[in-house]
Amino acid sequence: MSRAHGATQLRSPEMGEHNLQRGAPNQSRDEGTIASKGVGNQRHRSKQNLDYVLRTGLAGGLAGCAAKTVVGPLDRVKILFQASNPQFAKYTGSWFGVVTALRDINRQDGLRGLFRGHSATLLRIFPYAAIKFLAYEQIRSLVITSPAQETPIRRLLSGSLAGVTSVLFTYPLEVIRVRLAFETRKDSRSSLSSICRHIYNEHPPIVARSSISTAPVSVAAVADSTPSSGVINFYRGFTPTLAGMLPYAGMSFLTHDTATDWLRLPALAPYTTTSPPAFRDATAPLVLKYWAELLAGGFAGLVSQTASYPLEVVRRRMQVGGAVGDGHRLGMAETGVKVWKEAGFKGFWVGLTIGYVKVVPMVAVSFFVYERMKVVLGV
Repeated sequence: MSRAHGATQLRSPEMGEHNLQRGAPNQSRDEGTIASKGVGNQRHRSKQNLDYVLRTGLAGGLAGCAAKTVVGPLDRVKILFQASNPQFAKYTGSWFGVVTALRDINRQDGLRGLFRGHSATLLRIFPYAAIKFLAYEQIRSLVITSPAQETPIRRLLSGSLAGVTSVLFTYPLEVIRVRLAFETRKDSRSSLSSICRHIYNEHPPIVARSSISTAPVSVAAVADSTPSSGVINFYRGFTPTLAGMLPYAGMSFLTHDTATDWLRLPALAPYTTTSPPAFRDATAPLVLKYWAELLAGGFAGLVSQTASYPLEVVRRRMQVGGAVGDGHRLGMAETGVKVWKEAGFKGFWVGLTIGYVKVVPMVAVSFFVYERMKVVLGV
C-alpha cells in the first residue's frame, strides 16, 4: 500500500541488490526524487484505466473477506458486548469473559452460532473492502501527485475519504449484519429476509396527538413528517459511523503506509523485504516479507481502533436501537449521554480489549492479503 519513493525502489535489479547489501549510504536523494516523480506520474495515469480498477477492487474484496473470516467469532462477541446484550452483559470487562462468552455460544449453538451473521458479513465486506481499497488508490493518486506531496496529512485525508466512500455504499448491509449477530434467542432465529423486513417496518413509539398539540409548531411538523418506517431505518447510526470512519480509516492507511516506509528503509530492507516475482514491475515498491507486512498491518489496526472506538460504541448502540427497549430512536448525542449515565467514561471503552484482539489480526490479515493479491494480479 505504501508508495515510498526512495531510490531503493528504482534501481535496476543488479544495482539494487548490490546497494542493499552495502546499505547504499552515498545514494543521491535528489536523483532518486527526480526519478520517482516520473514513476509517480506514470502510476497516476495507469490507475485511471478499467483494468486497474477491477484488479484493485478484486484484491481489496478478497482481503476483506479473508480478514473477517479469521475474526468472525470474536466479532460476534464484541457486538454482543458493545450493544449490552442482557445475556452477555455479565461477561464484559475481562479476558475470561470473552472466553466464557465464546464457550457459551458454542455450547448453545455450536460453530454455527460463533459465525452467526457471517454470511451477511461477507455480503457486506466484499463490496465494502473493494470500494475502500479502490477508493484509496484513486483518491490517493489525485491528492498525492508527486513525492513532495507524500505527507502524513495527505495520507490521512486519502484514507478518511476512502473509508467514508465505502461506508456510504454498504452501510445497510452493516446494520443487517449487526442485527443478525445481536440475536441470541435459540427458539426464534431470524432469517436474512425476516431481519430486513423487521428493520424496514420498525417505527418510533406512537405519541398521542394530545401531547403534541400544545407543542411548538416546529415540533409538531417534525412529528408529522418523520417517517415511521422505510429505508431510512437501514441507516440508523450512520452519523457516528461517518464520524468514526474519519479517524479509523484515515489512521489505518496512514499508519500502515508509514510503517511500511520504515520497513523499506535501506538499513532494514535486507531483513524485511523479499525478492519480487519475475513479472513484478521493477518500479513497484519492494515486497515485504510476510511477518513484516503483518507487523505493519497489526500496528495500523492498533492505532486506528484506539482512535475511533468511542464512536464505534455509540454506533453499535444506535444500530440495535430498534431491537431493544421501547424502540425510541436516539440521536448520536443522546446515545452518548445514555452510555455516560449507564457506565461513565469506561462505558465508551466496553469491549476494547476484545476490540484489540479482533482488529489487530483483522487489519494485519487485510493488508497482508491485499498486498499479496496486488502482486499476484500485477497491480
